[in-house]
Amino acid sequence: MTNEEFKKLKADLWAAADQLRANSGLKSTEYATPILGLIFLRFAESKYSQHEAEINAEYNRLKGTRIERDVHEIAIEKCGFYLPDEAKYNHLLNLPESENLAQKVKEAMVAVEKFTTELENTLPKDEYYSVNGKEDKTVLKKLLKNFKDIPDDISIDLFGEIYEYFLGNFALAEGQGGGEFFTPSSVVRYMVEVLAPTEGKILDPACGSGGMFVQTAHYIKEHKHNGNDINLRAYGVEKTGATVKLAKMNLALNNIRGTITEANSYYLDPYDCFGAFDYVMANPPFNVDGVELDAVKSQPRFNTYGVPQNKTKKTKNTKGDKSENVPNGNYLWINMFATSLNEKGRAALVMANSASDAGHSEKEIRKKLIEEGLISQMLTMPKNMFSTVTLPATLWFFDRQKKNKDEILFIDARNVFTIIDRAHVKFSDEQIKNLSMISRLYEGNIEAFNTLINEYKMNLEHAETEVEMKYWQSNIDWLTERFPEGKYCDVLGLCKVAKIEGEDGISAQDYSLNPGRYVGVVMEEDGMTKEEFNAEMLRLNEELTTLNRTAQKLEGKINENLLSLVSE
Repeated sequence: MTNEEFKKLKADLWAAADQLRANSGLKSTEYATPILGLIFLRFAESKYSQHEAEINAEYNRLKGTRIERDVHEIAIEKCGFYLPDEAKYNHLLNLPESENLAQKVKEAMVAVEKFTTELENTLPKDEYYSVNGKEDKTVLKKLLKNFKDIPDDISIDLFGEIYEYFLGNFALAEGQGGGEFFTPSSVVRYMVEVLAPTEGKILDPACGSGGMFVQTAHYIKEHKHNGNDINLRAYGVEKTGATVKLAKMNLALNNIRGTITEANSYYLDPYDCFGAFDYVMANPPFNVDGVELDAVKSQPRFNTYGVPQNKTKKTKNTKGDKSENVPNGNYLWINMFATSLNEKGRAALVMANSASDAGHSEKEIRKKLIEEGLISQMLTMPKNMFSTVTLPATLWFFDRQKKNKDEILFIDARNVFTIIDRAHVKFSDEQIKNLSMISRLYEGNIEAFNTLINEYKMNLEHAETEVEMKYWQSNIDWLTERFPEGKYCDVLGLCKVAKIEGEDGISAQDYSLNPGRYVGVVMEEDGMTKEEFNAEMLRLNEELTTLNRTAQKLEGKINENLLSLVSE
């Protein structure tokens, strides 16, 4: 299946499912769960069919012997789960009209959970009784037929992509609520490209639907050339029970080993995370102000670099008493990321822009992190990357094995985006590659740069239209114009390596981590220097002032003429 065919399949599936939503008995915000459950069942049958002959052969070989085994034990060993006949997608699709389809789908979900402990109490069940609408009693049947269009021979990775595609569309449709479980895949993919994970343990303390784990697994698999299974273990924490279920299904769909725990990461540490992880990634909630200080200040994961506190000792908290709250939860997350890494660990964190310049106790925490040399990169993103946040956010990157601990790479990507619609933007595939190439060049990986340029040149050679030719040439130009020698260099308005000390260093900027303070502003349209631009702005301001004075005189003259006409 080509990329274009796959894109069309996803769009067609979404259009068909979305069209049926108006006829269902569910609210738009309730529609995601049963839809994703059906996609899961369709995936389960596709995956199970790839192993079923081997499972049955092993079962029949042992049957009647002293080492006879139950078929579900063999299935879990070879496939990861057991799918009894009554839970198979085709069985449900071919049931006679007289059967209660919602009841049968529920029974199928129960049957899958029975033999797979990781999915216990996870799959949707009673929701299917409400799928059919009052006027249309066949919505559930139509949905089953809709997802049958997914080819039987489609790869497991593509099934996971379909799942992620639906999650993203549901997030856009739900707005604020959708953002709680989904981070746009283009943002996550950039984070993963910079981290360049290989294998090990990964923590997401605000995991939503598990997108960070999925993209990490995809990256490792894509870059692993020995054919072995990826050695990745995911550990997620999510406070919302419904979202925990989405994450568990997402991990199962993408064949990722892991554990998702329902908990509040401010108060519970289910994995004893201090110094335990190879990778940490998350898009946590911004600017939370209701966390109780007494509950976090004694925890090493929060207090190693200092706990954010109010200047005044006592303020009313959310319970109404005078025990103290943390003024802002942003630096609790930042602390958690720094302390959860092992001696080789790396991390990527989505954070509100305001955290980059926060003062008082938060500044002191930031200063310690900077001086320890833990922060490796900061990137400012464009506006409207998220369905729930219109202002630009910043990506923080940590690296325990960072070589140049006396400097930080700053990237300003506010002008690098592709428009989705009037309210949302994203990074395109090539923009992700181009931006992450800045990190590779900074690390001295010239080979990666040449490989990417050659990839673009090959695409250019095979382009069939003028539009395609211009597109691939523009990507080649974007890289070669900014890095003409194929090596890292500071680029005005895009990237800058700033030292901690020095006249123009980070300490001189009051330990700000705002990329805009370091990379400068590019004025490509007019080619003027900063001084020339300022002089031109002063000249234009004087000209505007003169024109305003003239306009006032003319307005007075017009009024006089009008009055004289009226008096006559």
